[in-house]
Amino acid sequence: MTKPMDACCGTEPTSSNDHEPDPVRKAVEPWWRDRALLLPVFAGIAWTSGLVLDWAGLSIAALTVHSLGLIAGAWTFVPGALRLLVTGRGRGRLGVSLLMTIAAAGAVILGHVGEAAALAFLFSIAETLEDRAMDRARRSLRALLSLVPETARVSHPTGAETVPAERIRASDVLLVGAGERVATDGVITSGRSWLDTAAITGESIPVEVGPGDTVSAGSVNGSGTLRVTATADGRDNSLTQIVRLVEQAHAAKGERARLADRIARPLVPVVLIAAALIAVFGFIVGDPATWSERALVVLVAASPCALAIAVPVTVISAIGSASGFGVIIKSGAAFEQLGTIRRVAFDKTGTLTRNRPEVVGVHTAAEHTEDEVLAMAAAVEATSNHPLGQAVTAAATQRLEATEVQEHPGHGLTGVVRARRVRVGSPRWIDPQALSEAAAAMAGEGMSIVVVEIDEQVAGVIGVRDQLRPEAPEAVAALHGQGIATVMLTGDNTRTAQAIAAQAGIDEVRAEQLPPDKAEYVRDSAARTATAMIGDGINDAPALASAIVGIAMGATGSAAAVESADVAFTGTDLRLIPDALAHARRGRRIMTGNIALALSIIVVLFPLALFGVLGLAAVVLVHEVAEVVVIVNGLRAARIRRPAVRASPGPTSAVPDERSELG
Repeated sequence: MTKPMDACCGTEPTSSNDHEPDPVRKAVEPWWRDRALLLPVFAGIAWTSGLVLDWAGLSIAALTVHSLGLIAGAWTFVPGALRLLVTGRGRGRLGVSLLMTIAAAGAVILGHVGEAAALAFLFSIAETLEDRAMDRARRSLRALLSLVPETARVSHPTGAETVPAERIRASDVLLVGAGERVATDGVITSGRSWLDTAAITGESIPVEVGPGDTVSAGSVNGSGTLRVTATADGRDNSLTQIVRLVEQAHAAKGERARLADRIARPLVPVVLIAAALIAVFGFIVGDPATWSERALVVLVAASPCALAIAVPVTVISAIGSASGFGVIIKSGAAFEQLGTIRRVAFDKTGTLTRNRPEVVGVHTAAEHTEDEVLAMAAAVEATSNHPLGQAVTAAATQRLEATEVQEHPGHGLTGVVRARRVRVGSPRWIDPQALSEAAAAMAGEGMSIVVVEIDEQVAGVIGVRDQLRPEAPEAVAALHGQGIATVMLTGDNTRTAQAIAAQAGIDEVRAEQLPPDKAEYVRDSAARTATAMIGDGINDAPALASAIVGIAMGATGSAAAVESADVAFTGTDLRLIPDALAHARRGRRIMTGNIALALSIIVVLFPLALFGVLGLAAVVLVHEVAEVVVIVNGLRAARIRRPAVRASPGPTSAVPDERSELG
């Protein structure tokens, strides 16, 4: 059964924030049921159990358990490393996984199975968690397609026929009833209505449409019936294009090497060549046993034990603490990139604004008061589900009753209030007459205009606007204070976008942007400087995926936006953005320090092992000490630097200077 609609203000609101349960998301197994995590978890349990058995003096049992743990952990990355070594090209064949494989093999040859099991566990759990995050994002892309109805009504000379949406072809004439979603892109040939395009363009308020206007797949029709000539097939429209854009962006992002891999790639061939030359030298001088053992000790000395955990321990600590203040970072790669951001692109509707239109201005004719105009309009709009109607109803201080209410699709409503004929609608339907100048000025400030007519005389004009979040100026100022540029990307009209941007203090505005436009801008910006995109709607998904880091407003955002992003906020406080970026930069500094320490250990141990100054036991001991230092240093990333006291969100809120450490 269709929910009540109204004509003035169109259709039942279906914002970019409202969505049905995501079947794709449900299909993603919770971590405790994820089979991909079974081997790393088993490897960790086996390694820990082996340590306990070894401490208890049960050497054979410890060796057996460590061997099982080694096999379990190595199975997650060794086959892939070997396969990449054979099939890859250039330095792409080399990486941390290959170096970890060589180090584990060297440790086993020298009889240190426990050390090899530890390496396998630490690396396998980090890699598996990373892969899980990426797989979840890819599988959730199909949530975008839930906006397309399964069927559509196609008009034929013999009558209307209901067909599967995928069978629609360009030039088919579709019949779109009240409250129905448009199945594919098209042009209206007859009928007038209001169209909710929030999920597609980000336009916060439904727009009036009529013959000749274009419509996008997934838009929600208002109370009128439309005849739409399809301009795209059911399988190839604006929504399917969004899916393709997101998939392409994820594929491109997946090719970016992580920090540890970029360091390991030149290290791997150096270590391999050095070990091989050492072994060959042993045969040349007639002492192959001694020099072969030194070659293996060199392999262990150059093994990235500390390097393997330098990044994960820091990332896990930082990500865990970030979740404590409402920032969910989905992967280590996302955390690394978050610390590099120098520009933030904002969506408008639902991100910078509340996505709850409010009455922000009323102008009346001389013989009428604001309260009277609002009360009369609210009486007619009492049953409205349209954002404009709801805003007017909420603003009225008097509660009057209307009778004989009639809706006029695409125009407005009429009714009788206290024996007076009242008409409420857009300026296209009701000429503001003497209030035209006031209406134009309000429109110039980004307001949507509702004209109220009483007994065929214009009584007033009401301005409605989606209001800026009160903490937005503070958040933007904090970003500027960190040297980060800001830009707003929105599908809304230029005047509204400029008005909101001016209130927020944003540097640059790009209005009337479709999803591909947003994605293209973010992609071009990211090529020049590290750019993050923050949004909450389905229309933001391609841009979120194209950014160096995509940030979704998780508490209110659409499933597609949240799953396309690398970072999600559990709340809607925009001040989390500068906090999260500062936290990531600090974590990245700690991570870089850990990597420098790990590399310095390798640089120092390499010649000492080469010339026999240190034996295997000493090399292993140094590695263990280095690992402890790296872990302790990495745990510092869990400490959060945030403002000690938050000012109440408001236009005059300032960024507090006093800061403290928590955790």
